[in-house]
Parts: sequence; structure tokens; C-alpha cells
Amino acid sequence: EGMALPQRILFPPEEICTDWQQRQRPGAGLCNLGSTCYINVILQCLTYTPPLANYLLSHDHSQLCHRQGFCMMCIMEEHVRKVLHSSANVIWPRAVVRDLKFIGEEFEPDMAGDAYEFLRCALEAMQRACLSGSSDVDISSQTTTIIHQIFGGFLKSRVTCLRCQAVSDSYKAFLHVLLDIKAPSSLTKALENFVTPKNLDGKYCLKCSKCEKKVTASKRVTVHSVPKVFTVCLERAADHTGRKISKIVEYPEYLDLRPYMSDTAGEPLLYSLYALVVHSGDTCLDGHFFCYTKASNGQWYKMDDESVDNCGIHAVLRQQAYLLFYAR
Repeated sequence: EGMALPQRILFPPEEICTDWQQRQRPGAGLCNLGSTCYINVILQCLTYTPPLANYLLSHDHSQLCHRQGFCMMCIMEEHVRKVLHSSANVIWPRAVVRDLKFIGEEFEPDMAGDAYEFLRCALEAMQRACLSGSSDVDISSQTTTIIHQIFGGFLKSRVTCLRCQAVSDSYKAFLHVLLDIKAPSSLTKALENFVTPKNLDGKYCLKCSKCEKKVTASKRVTVHSVPKVFTVCLERAADHTGRKISKIVEYPEYLDLRPYMSDTAGEPLLYSLYALVVHSGDTCLDGHFFCYTKASNGQWYKMDDESVDNCGIHAVLRQQAYLLFYAR
């Protein structure tokens, strides 16, 4: 509906396995190689994302990969295999740190970084790796890689002219959603806020194609199609100075995305929390990252660089969460 259909499907969605293929205790902790906690938490959350881990452990990518030099998918494949299948208690994520500048130009091996920025760049680097060798792929087909089939959905933006009521819709692919938490006290409130119509007036006025002049309009963004894994960043930066919003924002173990869809009628779209990243520190520019992940044995673990400790769901739901990972 209003969206261009892909000319080719780069990865068949029916081949994605969303449940763990094997159940086992959690894998290794990750050594901090000097200010790399922001990298470690994202590597752990991705390692415990079942559809991604299943695909990486199958070696399907590396068997067909012809990339010379850096390939994020090959690096992740090797990393996940090491963490989940080696007998070591601690792994050194050397390959990721070595190739940091290829993942994102802003990252330096000895400098602290932001976990959300690293997640964004890591997913984009994996997406580029999936597209390599597929030249002249149309925009719609680019959203059919294994990465988009797991993490990707579409947002619908509906702009309504408040003068003549003309409506125009546009669609945008997403791999993660950034939510404002200045006012909301819970994830569900932040999502309600996200889909509430906003007025575009003053300098934000748009030109209406029907009225043929700049008018006040209303814009509403909704989730149009849902991903298999819904990844949310609760924006804790109060402003550009690095001041941090340190309040607790409540988040549920099970989340229904149906109320935030373009079409709110129909069955609930239930998601279950399987990983989250916590930032501890007074400002966004310093501090430490650690995470909680649910291993394939169904147990929760706190992962703080080298240490991996068993914990319960009550501890998991009481954190000052920064990133939340939900699986369909």
C-alpha cells in the first residue's frame, strides 16, 4: 500500500529461525580492551539475538562471501561462534576493535563511545556486507537483507493539511527507534507520545500540493510494518552538553506494539524482552555500560565486560535502561 515492491528478495524471510537451535548456558564474557564497554554490550546483545545468532552460526554468509578485507558479517560470525562455542570464560573482541574505523569513522580504539551509536553503525556495517556483491539493487530490495528481515520495519508518516484536509503519506524503513523520555515515565507512554500527531506550523509549515501554498499541517508517525526484533533507544541526552536524563523509565517484559500501528485493529503484536543496555554515570559523556541478556537456556544474566552473572527478571526490570531489545 503506497510502498514500492522489491524487485528481488535478497534473503527469504521464511528461512529465518526465531527460536534458539540449541539450548545451552551463556557463553564467555568480553575483555575490556580500554574504554570498550560500549562495544562489549552491543556485541553481547547481538550475540543473544536468536535469529541473528542462528544465521551466523550456520556459516551461510562466510561460505558465499567474496569480500576482500573488512566484512562485518564475517567478523560477527567468528565472534558469535567464539563466544557461544569456545570453552573460554573470557574472549578478547580484538577483530572488532582492530576494524573499528571501518564500522564507524567516529570510533577510536582508546576513546569511550556511545552504545547506541555503535549499535547503529554495527547494523549499518552488517547491512553493507549483506549488499556487497549485489550491485544496482533497488531501494526496496535493499530492505530484504537478513539484517532488515530481522531488525527492520517501516514507519508511516501521514501529513494532513489543516486547511483543506488533503492527506499525503510517506514510508521510511527503520532498524531501531529513538524515543523521547523527557516527559514520559514509561516505555508505553513514550510510544504513545511517538505516535501522537504533532502540528507543523511557523518555520515548520509545509507546502500543500492542493492549496499550493504553505499551510499549517498535522503530522502523525505510526509503525506501519513491524520487525522481528524491535530495538528501542530511550534518549537520555538532555541536550548537546551531555547532561543526562537519569530517571527510571518503566518497561515491560512483554510489549504489545498493536496500539502504535497504522492499523490498530487486529490481533495483539506481542514482543518479549530479551536484552537491555544500561548506562551508569552522571553525564552521557562518561560512565560505564553493562547489559542484561537472556541466554538460550531461558535464564537472564548480567554481563559486565568479563563477568557473566545469573540474575532474575525482577532485577532486569528495575534498571535505568538505555537500549531495549524485544523479540516478536
